[in-house]
Amino acid sequence: MHLVNVNFLAVLTATVIQWILGWLWYGVLFKKDWTALAVKEGAIKINAGVVMALIFVANFILSFALAKIVALTGVTAFVYGALVGAICGLSFVVPPIFAQHISEGKPFKLFGINAVYWLLAMSLGGGVLAIWQ
Repeated sequence: MHLVNVNFLAVLTATVIQWILGWLWYGVLFKKDWTALAVKEGAIKINAGVVMALIFVANFILSFALAKIVALTGVTAFVYGALVGAICGLSFVVPPIFAQHISEGKPFKLFGINAVYWLLAMSLGGGVLAIWQ
């Protein structure tokens, strides 16, 4: 298996989709709830541009890894790629963020907002990567 043998345009597309979904999810749909649950008073303010750039890099790394997993499964249909993404999300993303949320005493609603975002992001990314290998 070649580490760099992926369609970087597909990875970039999946990254952009996840990034835009994150902006819609946290910046529009759940902005009020997420801010009330996640942002603590007195927290250090971080440059929003830097944060968005770092999130983009994180989404790129996740999309690259997901591209390799989708390729290993051999699926080429959106629905099956989305299923691979959902399984990866349920297996590798949801359990750690659940453990983090409960150990930090964060509200379950915040876990729900975060977990559903990642399941959707990984499902959409997996679907795109499956049809565009």
